Amino acid sequence: MTRYLFASGTFRTKVPPVLRVALCVCCLWLLTGCGLLGVEQNAAPPSTTAAPVAQATTAPAAPTAAPTAPAEQPTGEVASDPASFPTSAPPATPEGPGGNLIMALSAQDPTTLDPALIGDVLSAFVARQLFSGLVRLDDTLTVQSDLAERWQLSDDGRTYTFVLRENARFADGTPITSEDVRYSLERATDPALATRLPAATYLSDIVGVREKLSGAASSISGVQVLDERTIALTIDQPKSFFLSKLAHPTSYVIDRQTVERGGPSWYTQPNGSGPFTIERWDSNEVMILQRNPNFYRDLAELDRITFLLGANASNALVQYEEGRVDVAEVPSFALDRVQDESNPLSQELVMVPQLSLTYIGMNVEQPPFDDPYVRQAFTLLLDRQKIADVSLYGSVVPAYGILPPGIPGYNPELPTLAADLARFEALLEESRYGSAENLPPIVAYGGGWTTTLREIAAEFGVEIEVRVYENFGTFLAELDEGTFPMYSSGWIADYPDPENFLAVLFGTGSNENHMNYSNPQVDDLLEQAAIATNEATRAELYREAEALILADAPVIPMYHDVQHVLIKPYVTGLTVTPMGILDMSNVQLVR
Repeated sequence: MTRYLFASGTFRTKVPPVLRVALCVCCLWLLTGCGLLGVEQNAAPPSTTAAPVAQATTAPAAPTAAPTAPAEQPTGEVASDPASFPTSAPPATPEGPGGNLIMALSAQDPTTLDPALIGDVLSAFVARQLFSGLVRLDDTLTVQSDLAERWQLSDDGRTYTFVLRENARFADGTPITSEDVRYSLERATDPALATRLPAATYLSDIVGVREKLSGAASSISGVQVLDERTIALTIDQPKSFFLSKLAHPTSYVIDRQTVERGGPSWYTQPNGSGPFTIERWDSNEVMILQRNPNFYRDLAELDRITFLLGANASNALVQYEEGRVDVAEVPSFALDRVQDESNPLSQELVMVPQLSLTYIGMNVEQPPFDDPYVRQAFTLLLDRQKIADVSLYGSVVPAYGILPPGIPGYNPELPTLAADLARFEALLEESRYGSAENLPPIVAYGGGWTTTLREIAAEFGVEIEVRVYENFGTFLAELDEGTFPMYSSGWIADYPDPENFLAVLFGTGSNENHMNYSNPQVDDLLEQAAIATNEATRAELYREAEALILADAPVIPMYHDVQHVLIKPYVTGLTVTPMGILDMSNVQLVR
């Protein structure tokens, strides 16, 4: 779903600190994309519920216009009591037992909270608290009804007819109708909104979306409003994962009047339909959410959530130990100390494997990676096991393939490639370049593990220039141009299905295929898998596709994340899933 950033401040792509979640073009286990998990089609993927805890899925993002002026605060210092930040008098809301949960969110603002444009994990996580769609993923990553109270599938498996809840309301109390759903989908697929829209990834199964995105149609033919509370969506072919994709933020329902009145920054004060609304947002300092009194489900338990941003979010583990935040991600270098059984923090640690992949992409249309022997050679430079065990202190799982453990189709039998420098040289000799010395200069973007790659490659006379971005949103925008020869990135699942990794990242023409990879045989397997009704058959087709992709080597898989989160004992109702934290509405502070 969604891409994420490296916790160190270099880009890691689909999953940020305490929040890793799904998102789209979020883009991401996301976005990104954006963990997950799933075994059989109807089996709920494993998740871990922290009895006393709260957590979220975060990802880096670019600054946005803030609705209020930043509060004065010394640069680089952390507010001693974030809850005491001055706030405007909030509207009266029902009293609740929840209190104010405080968490360090990110070094930057979310890139955007416009559901139609979300492509990173941090933005997706926050948006999930503010908006709702027709369906949602619960804490077991199972599709549940959301604004739609029920739906019916036609006999041919192509048309979903949704009936909205009578009590579905925007935050200001305005009823949500089928026309609001239609408007939101039409806007999300409007090519005038942006050059590359997440809808191409998450809504293109709906008949007419591709034509709308290309400018060949002015509306989506597969969307029909039947009455005020009933809307039908028709997809091109029966697909078992469609409803899961519909849970992505791209499909969230938004208020047309708010969008048209608010202009490009309308989302800084959205009239959403989620469990919370924005009370205050000081750019790169703090964002405060408050309970939405018109939420259709049981009202959120928490009165407020305070997200620390920028310098306020630094040293989250220290803040946690000092009692200034309630939830914090554990840096890999501190993991041994926190896990020590003699340390009381070990009792507050939650560990959940994520449906994610950190990787280095190689653009098959850019020299020298337009030569398959060169790509295959570069996959042999890094020792994944050593990186996982030594560089990352055993906090991740080495990746030898694309699909993470827990996703249907995951292949545990893939060979565990080790660094092979002799084979590296031999493959370069087989390439049209003939040797390492003849390779043209290489530019790698996003930092991350390309820096390590540069150091090893230099021993063979291979020059790699690494360019790092300070702003994650800028990195994502330029990544979308598809011109990076090499880049470091990460992806976390937006929905628990192998399609979200293999087709989204490697399908010909996919918006997230920044490697410009194309293999007709792979595309054929992916198309067969998408419409197969037998889950065992689907899994085998995806394994075959993955094997072909790995043989073509457009990607260097690095590792699959494991989320390590500390949650205070008085925080209850917080579930950390393989896609991060999805829903904060049931979290309470019980002191």
